[in-house]
Amino acid sequence: MNKQICYSLVVTALLLVSCTNKPKAKQNKAANTIAEQFNVSIHDTAALSLIAPDASFEILATGFKWSEGPLWVDSLQAVLFSDVPTNKIYKWSPKDSLSIYLEYAGHTGEGNKDSNRGSNGLLLDSKNNLLLCQHGDRRIARLDADLSDPKPQFITLADTFDDKPFNSPNDLDIDRDGNIYFTDPPYGQPGTKTAEIGINGVFKVTPNGAVSMLIDSLNRPNGIALSLNQKMLYVNQSDKEKPFLYRYEIAADGSLANGKVLFDFRPFTNQFKGMPDGLKIHKSGNIFATGPGGVHIISPTGKHLATIETGKRSANCAFDSDQNYLYTTTTNMLLRIALK
Repeated sequence: MNKQICYSLVVTALLLVSCTNKPKAKQNKAANTIAEQFNVSIHDTAALSLIAPDASFEILATGFKWSEGPLWVDSLQAVLFSDVPTNKIYKWSPKDSLSIYLEYAGHTGEGNKDSNRGSNGLLLDSKNNLLLCQHGDRRIARLDADLSDPKPQFITLADTFDDKPFNSPNDLDIDRDGNIYFTDPPYGQPGTKTAEIGINGVFKVTPNGAVSMLIDSLNRPNGIALSLNQKMLYVNQSDKEKPFLYRYEIAADGSLANGKVLFDFRPFTNQFKGMPDGLKIHKSGNIFATGPGGVHIISPTGKHLATIETGKRSANCAFDSDQNYLYTTTTNMLLRIALK
């Protein structure tokens, strides 16, 4: 491992306000500017093909309670992301800045507007439909409305296993055949206690709605992603005792085999805020995994290449379509970091 190279930069960004006809996002910050300090720490020279040591950071928006689940949507030329406690999905675009995209995003029904149990992970399927992990409604759902005219109307894709409701689906990915892989920790449950289902599992739902359990041995499964060739499944675990990134082989019959710890976050949990959370796979095959201190860039073999230090707990991340930028949902902020 090469000597760690740390670069510090101070970024001052304007708090962006929507100029669209959508409802304006409520701003919780009175100040017009926000100053934060960020670092890019290079642990291996292989990272230099992915990110520059002096990469630029931009604070695109702030004032959220817990931002999550960023998703770049080409047809909107915008990034969507959840603010879980406020039960909203926001939209940020270079053209229109920030706006509320959808209310009642994860907990439908009158009286649940500010239920603290909104949507979390977001994803597009092959038909450009928006898929959501919904904490309040405890399901994987599809938005039953056009992306350009969203309404809180949903179609349930999966809400039970063995006739027992899920805890609070958290993050998801989809393969080329339309199978959805998702995690179901208890973070949307009172006291974050496991509900009727009795486990905090990893599941798969097929296009015809059949649900199977893939993993029942993890205490806090969280972020999830398929490898580029879809032969591996990565799962981040937000467990204080076992803060690990796991890798599983996907067998021909769709089951998982040969699970192993790919990366151990324990050396970082005592130094930085946050736990392993969401993750995305770069076109290079490398893993961008949120965890203690920010976003960790990890090779498919488990080598730690770099850390994008965000200074606050980062919940998840997403690339734009060309992977020129990484968007991160970082506690109360939406950040954008330039990539190579």
